[in-house]
Amino acid sequence: MAMLEIKDLEVYYGMIQAIKGISFEVNEGEVIALIGANGAGKTTILHTISGLIAPKKGSITFEGQEITKIPAHKIVENGLAQVPEGRRVFPSLSVLQNLKLGAYTRKDKKEIDDTLKMIYERFPRLEERKNQPAGTLSGGEQQMLAMGRALMSKPRIILMDEPSMGLSPIFVNEIFDIIKQVSASGTTVLLVEQNAKKALSIADRGYVLETGKIVKEGKASDLLNDEAVKKAYLGE
Repeated sequence: MAMLEIKDLEVYYGMIQAIKGISFEVNEGEVIALIGANGAGKTTILHTISGLIAPKKGSITFEGQEITKIPAHKIVENGLAQVPEGRRVFPSLSVLQNLKLGAYTRKDKKEIDDTLKMIYERFPRLEERKNQPAGTLSGGEQQMLAMGRALMSKPRIILMDEPSMGLSPIFVNEIFDIIKQVSASGTTVLLVEQNAKKALSIADRGYVLETGKIVKEGKASDLLNDEAVKKAYLGE
């Protein structure tokens, strides 16, 4: 059974249909890339999975439980976390306060401290800057903070929305290395990313989205070598 299963999903904004009956699945331990042009519906899919948008039709099943009617905060408690587009850190709170907010669904103080230690090992810069207001960090550091904050909830699956957006090439490489580490440590990853080449280079499988429909799917390595995908998304 797939860890996350999306079936016949339809999502509307008012009269406009953003998602047109799509189905896909994410298996435990996979890195799945959703690629497509701006406005294809990638972010809408993530928001619907994490309970921020209600679908008109279709089902979303996470670890065997239908979650379309469950409030967003309960979905987090069930083990699903999202790193939002544009990072969305709390700029006036310190780095440490931002991280601790990620653990609000957890009760065991010692376990939270252990996770924090793990995050500092993975993101040494966050430890160096733990007392600084998050708003004073660079874009790349804020992206690391947003990822660290999501990992504080100890998610089984993490949804990442455009993690490389607006970052310098050196930070882009660093962020993708971190995504590989997150996956290697046992967290499943669903990745929405404009940088299709980078996303497919670290993913197991990929889905190509066009105007609310999945038009191609397959092993990431096959999509990287697909002529149509190369032409449309890989700048070749």
